[in-house]
Amino acid sequence: MDKCAIFIDGGYLNKILKNSYNEARIDYQKLSEAVSNELGLYRLRTYYYYCMPLVRRGNTMDESRLADSQKFATGLRRLPRFEVKLGRLQIINGQFKQKMVDVLMSLDIVEMCFSKNIQHAVLIAGDSDFVPAVKKAKDYGSVVHLYYNPDSVHTQLLDEVDELHPITEKLISEVSRN
Repeated sequence: MDKCAIFIDGGYLNKILKNSYNEARIDYQKLSEAVSNELGLYRLRTYYYYCMPLVRRGNTMDESRLADSQKFATGLRRLPRFEVKLGRLQIINGQFKQKMVDVLMSLDIVEMCFSKNIQHAVLIAGDSDFVPAVKKAKDYGSVVHLYYNPDSVHTQLLDEVDELHPITEKLISEVSRN
């Protein structure tokens, strides 16, 4: 059976869950299993990429958000065959911006495909920054799948991947936490 790795852009998935699925809370283990089962692939590992919130001095809400995020990351790390990779959050022109997440994810996609550890790369993402990594993964012989929200995905990414899988209400309901 072919192997896959699932690469989740946590910021992207959180945005979809918030904006399109009424802030649904999901079970990430169930999500990984549902995706790999749907594709008929053996899941080697799931990688989850995101940034811890910034803590501004004396801001107790920031401190609470950080504690919640740390607890969430610890929970993910303890799931079977899960890995959490963290970027940095910065304030640029008054707006919070993720840094390094796309680069970390792109490097892992390319490395896993180059080393032939996987035959399928499964992305849950929507950013065109992943296009070069997708092209390289394909050059190395891997099939690239994209799970995405049709309302929040860059057309260049849609055009470059091998197989498209819209994130549906059915999938979200299957993997929702009870």
